Amino acid sequence: MRVAYVQMEPAFLEPDRNYSRVERLVKKARGEGAELVVLPELFDTGYNFQSRSEVEEVAGEIPDGPTTEFLVELARGEGVFIVAGTAEKDERGNLYNSAVIVGPIGWGYIGKYRKIHLFDREKLFFKPGNLGFHVFNIGIAKVGVMICFDWFFPESARTLALKGAEVIAHPSNLVMPYAPRAMPIRALENRVYTVTANRIGEERGLKFIGKSTIASPTAEVLAMGSEDREEVAVVEVDLSLARDKRINERNDIFKDRRPRYYVL
Repeated sequence: MRVAYVQMEPAFLEPDRNYSRVERLVKKARGEGAELVVLPELFDTGYNFQSRSEVEEVAGEIPDGPTTEFLVELARGEGVFIVAGTAEKDERGNLYNSAVIVGPIGWGYIGKYRKIHLFDREKLFFKPGNLGFHVFNIGIAKVGVMICFDWFFPESARTLALKGAEVIAHPSNLVMPYAPRAMPIRALENRVYTVTANRIGEERGLKFIGKSTIASPTAEVLAMGSEDREEVAVVEVDLSLARDKRINERNDIFKDRRPRYYVL
């Protein structure tokens, strides 16, 4: 299977411009054989909101809003699965920092995840996710989804791995420098592949670090982006490595767990 990240600089509060940019970058990734493409957190809107009204201006319903509809059409046209971050407004007007997963013909809209661990000013506008961590079986792989700051909590990736994830898609808008170093460890301790798609640029004084990362179940960094360029990386992954939780003939990282000793 070939997985990809898209690293980009979203235009703030300009979804149509971001759709055009993403269409070009996804086409590039697909041209290099990508079957699963991960886009950044809030790829369509930018990140550094100053008021709730700004978020409401660009948030959409899932799956009936314009961003999900755009992604469904793009996935169908390119014959690829896509995981992408977007601002969601539900039927009651609640706002969530969400991600959607869509697929090619025969799949369309597959599902969504709402970010559970909100970072800093996100708490001023978004509600914490309430759907739990989910793994989506897309036929060629089982894909778990988490968003940005979720990486800081080992329970996020572990929960997805215990639910069967072979690849963890990780849309991000990273500002702290640690995640590119930490994600290979998340991959190692769960024996999964991780695909972190980060953004670049500066927005209202907030600088994003780039360095999108694809890591293997043995903590190998298979691809890492620059700090300041829009780019895609496509990597072939061997899912049999993610399905085998043994590290030697006597140790299996899941069978060896002792959950009864992990309580306070």
